[in-house]
Amino acid sequence: MTLTKPNLIKLLVPLVAFVATLFAIRSLDGSPGREAAAPGVPAAGFDDTRSADRRIASLQAAVARGTDRSAPYAALGDAYLQKARETFDPRFYARAETALREALARDRRDATALTAMGALANARHDFAAGLRFGERARAAAPGVAKPYGVIVDALVELGRYGQAERALQRMVDLKPNLDSYARVSYFRELHGDVAGAVEAMRLAASAGGDARENFAYVQTLLGNLELARGAVPAARDAYRLALSRYPRYAPAEGGLARAEAAAADLSAAIRRLRRLVARPLPEYALALAEAELAEGRRAVAREHLALVDAQHRLELRSGASADAGMAVFEADHGNRERAVALARMVWRAAPSVSAADALGWALTRAGAAAEGLVYAQRALRLGSRDPLFLYHAGIAARDAGRPGLARRHLESALTAGPRFSPYHAPRARAALADLR
Repeated sequence: MTLTKPNLIKLLVPLVAFVATLFAIRSLDGSPGREAAAPGVPAAGFDDTRSADRRIASLQAAVARGTDRSAPYAALGDAYLQKARETFDPRFYARAETALREALARDRRDATALTAMGALANARHDFAAGLRFGERARAAAPGVAKPYGVIVDALVELGRYGQAERALQRMVDLKPNLDSYARVSYFRELHGDVAGAVEAMRLAASAGGDARENFAYVQTLLGNLELARGAVPAARDAYRLALSRYPRYAPAEGGLARAEAAAADLSAAIRRLRRLVARPLPEYALALAEAELAEGRRAVAREHLALVDAQHRLELRSGASADAGMAVFEADHGNRERAVALARMVWRAAPSVSAADALGWALTRAGAAAEGLVYAQRALRLGSRDPLFLYHAGIAARDAGRPGLARRHLESALTAGPRFSPYHAPRARAALADLR
């Protein structure tokens, strides 16, 4: 099945397979108790014989016996990356890198090792390196789809969207599966086509993956898209389906907390987020802190904001590059001069729309709203309907003395996501009321 270039973003012609897929995933519109497993997805309680732990143990035994072949080391590195995705423990990145370098020392053209090294570089926010490894993997295995995923991810984060679109089309042409459909979904979302993004993500969910975590991942992304367009019940169904296949999956739990906040049940959202904060994941500590701030619990919120700051600093010390989220956090809750410095660093390394949003917001919060508005407009240049981008642009326009533009952006933010954040949405409404 091919997604032609005009359909990649705009969906001018419906996908033939989508009709069949609707039947496979119709349970998303019902209660969680009536959900049927999508094709290729293990049912709840399935003994996943390809689990990362078993695979790692087997491959560790293989390399311990000694071998001149690259394949066992490449497979071990890839298994460590899967384990990192499942546990969100960055320590597995270092183990993955060691195994992958052993593979490349034995065969510098091992496509599996090169692809995994690219994915590792992307995970560490080193997108230039991710692109280099992805291109080397593509040269080593030109008919294989997987290297294109690494290339697309890197190009998107580097702000090279035309090249990313062409690489993504080639990936879909080679293998329309979970990996390619999920990236089509994100690409459409970046361009403001949320309905098309949902359609592609449903295709990704129906395609199945190599591990239960893969299905939980795309199902959670589907929930995020449904939530972004205000479909809170559909979002809840998607998150619950993810958890039924992969219990205690943190992104799905975090999604349910966001859905609870969107339904004005902040107490439930806070209870759920407190269970997640035990894991070293700064995004959930930040969500918890902002929910607490929205409820007026400032003292305990400050503790969780300090935890986010500590986690960010730990990430940087462990070798990860700064990302847009770190800069936005500093602009909202930390040192605004540091926010600008971080955002400029991120923008220089990877000038994506996310980096533009972060730099625009950091500048606006630091009192340079005119320059901030320039970057805020760059963040919206693809047509994004992200409420946070629109909110940032609205405040930048207001502070830069552009009230008409500010009203348009703030109205768009609240239309796209009336409850996009328990902390920021009330500020958007208050700013819009003042402008009116």
